[in-house]
Amino acid sequence: MFINPKRSTLGINRGVSELKPDQLQDKDVWIVIALMIIVPIAGELNFHPFDNIFRVSFGTPIFFFSLLYFRKISPFFLGLFVGAAVFIFRVGLDWVVLADFSLDSSFSIRYPTFFYYLMYAFLFYLLRVNRFQHPLLIGFFGITIEIASSLLELILQLIGIGSELTVGELNKIIIIAIFRSFFVLAFINMMKLYELRLKESQTRRENENMLMHLSNLYVESVYLKKTLQNAETITKESYHLYRNMNQVNPDQGYPIEEWGKRALRIAGEVHEIKKDNQRIFAGLSKLISSESLPEYMNVNELALIIIRSNQKYAALLGKKIEFDSKINGKHSNYHIYLMLSFINNLVANAVEAIENIGTIMISIDKADDDWIECKVSDNGPGVPSKYTELIFKPGFTSKYRGDGTPSTGIGLSYIKEMAEELGGEVTLSQKEHECIFMIRLPVRSLVEKG
Repeated sequence: MFINPKRSTLGINRGVSELKPDQLQDKDVWIVIALMIIVPIAGELNFHPFDNIFRVSFGTPIFFFSLLYFRKISPFFLGLFVGAAVFIFRVGLDWVVLADFSLDSSFSIRYPTFFYYLMYAFLFYLLRVNRFQHPLLIGFFGITIEIASSLLELILQLIGIGSELTVGELNKIIIIAIFRSFFVLAFINMMKLYELRLKESQTRRENENMLMHLSNLYVESVYLKKTLQNAETITKESYHLYRNMNQVNPDQGYPIEEWGKRALRIAGEVHEIKKDNQRIFAGLSKLISSESLPEYMNVNELALIIIRSNQKYAALLGKKIEFDSKINGKHSNYHIYLMLSFINNLVANAVEAIENIGTIMISIDKADDDWIECKVSDNGPGVPSKYTELIFKPGFTSKYRGDGTPSTGIGLSYIKEMAEELGGEVTLSQKEHECIFMIRLPVRSLVEKG
């Protein structure tokens, strides 16, 4: 049975009103019909502690759980129909099994069962058990309801045979009530545990997607920062050009004044670009820093995030690729966005390079206390030798889309540039049926500053 992790059906939900018989939807009708079949059958898995008069079965735990779980359906409505179904089922079973079947005799023995389920549902509704969430409170009310309903059934049974209720039978009812109620509670707790695991899994996937988005935003912010620096440089150079042009002797016959105006106009336009980029960069920086996610993460978790995201990417491209990771050495927590930006770019490139079927290995080694080496290897076609000198050049690409449009060619150049800015390096090596990209970075650029 599936539980929606976004909305617990076992927790407190006062906003859900009970459905009356004329308000039942199709699925609710089928739920009631299913319970009218399941509970009578489960009731036959039983034993008789009271001289074959009063039975103890699995029907009651299932009915109790149904009252707790299907909170949209009126408990009294469930008790009425399930009780009638159990009564009819048992009378019919007597008719089939017993050679000397008597309708009057079967009716007198079986009719207390109908009142048992009706009383059970009525008390459940009267005590508003669904208001509570704590297992001990639910167990207490379950025991109370079970004892009262069982007493009613047993008294009606004993009246039919002209006997009286004894203290021993009452003790047995209490013990059985405790057993059956806590059986239901154990099942409820299992369902809640399953629900929590679903929530945990969903939260993990959402965090992974968020981290990947933030990593991509980080890349964009890096490039925006770079354009800001370029814009600032161009602004200065244009202004200097304007001043130098104004210092040239106009007798030479050159349109110095016009050139100066154009240069000043260029400087103004570039300055506008710089201001716009500043606004964008400030917004991205705020977005990245405002998320309540850690900036540093265990390297094993980072590797898992990269593998999961690229498994989805490979599936999207219709490729069957096996991913694996190998972590060597004792690692500190590394900056999430930097590591994702570096390694995820290389892994995504490997996914695109593999034609249909292949393997990708991610290795992160800590050779010493000062450096780490991140390797991404694949068994794709590799990089042609004529391109090995150009592969890290900005704008160079050997990948084309289906419509013939080339890739931007900035991924590897970005990785190389960023690695060098951090004091590291990126290298490419190739063996037979193996292409290996390695990023060597100083640890101090990736760990949290103390």
